[in-house]
Amino acid sequence: MDNENLPTHIAIIMDGNGRWAKQKSLPRLQGHLAGVNTVRRVTEYCQEFNIKYLTLYAFSSENWDRPKEEVEGLMSLFSKVIKEEINELKKNRIRVLFLGNLEELPDDVKKSALWIQDQTKNSDQLDLILAFNYSGRSEIIQAVNKAIKKGKEITEESFRNFLLLPDVPDPDLFIRTSGELRISNFLLYQIAYTELFFTDKLWPDFDKSDFIQALNSYKKRERRFGTIQ
Repeated sequence: MDNENLPTHIAIIMDGNGRWAKQKSLPRLQGHLAGVNTVRRVTEYCQEFNIKYLTLYAFSSENWDRPKEEVEGLMSLFSKVIKEEINELKKNRIRVLFLGNLEELPDDVKKSALWIQDQTKNSDQLDLILAFNYSGRSEIIQAVNKAIKKGKEITEESFRNFLLLPDVPDPDLFIRTSGELRISNFLLYQIAYTELFFTDKLWPDFDKSDFIQALNSYKKRERRFGTIQ
């Protein structure tokens, strides 16, 4: 596949870890562990095709309502993976950024997030953005409240400055795995004109052929942004 007309920013809802584990009669946490391997692969694909931004919906603010054992397992897995991946992230010049409310995370998880951000802050090959304890609605409400405190009338352009990561461009391509056809409170402001791609593949099974299928689907579309062409 040629590299013409590829997205600059891809956002992904990594859905289906639990169902993958259930199909194999494994604990749900094993599904999340398998999902981590897919994250590694997709990060490599993005670098291969020169994608500059990859945003992954890692943990939503609604995920706190999952069983306590699963939430604790996810938090522990996150901190473990962060430590294991630091050398590869630095080697591949991947900068890690977080999107969400880190203040509500357990102290050790919050420290791991801030540590990995600091360790990779000078990397310039790919921005890997992890939406962690994130809610699209909450981000918009927080931005509105920040704007109100400024006491100025805002425009679409100025409003962007109040978002959590104002310098990151809007996603060009949104991917959701597992066959669910929902946005699930993810980047609600940013995906106004993002191209959507849904696949039945469960996240742990999402491979390079699926990634290329999503890219080819994107390449065939004519992006109009509300205009007539």
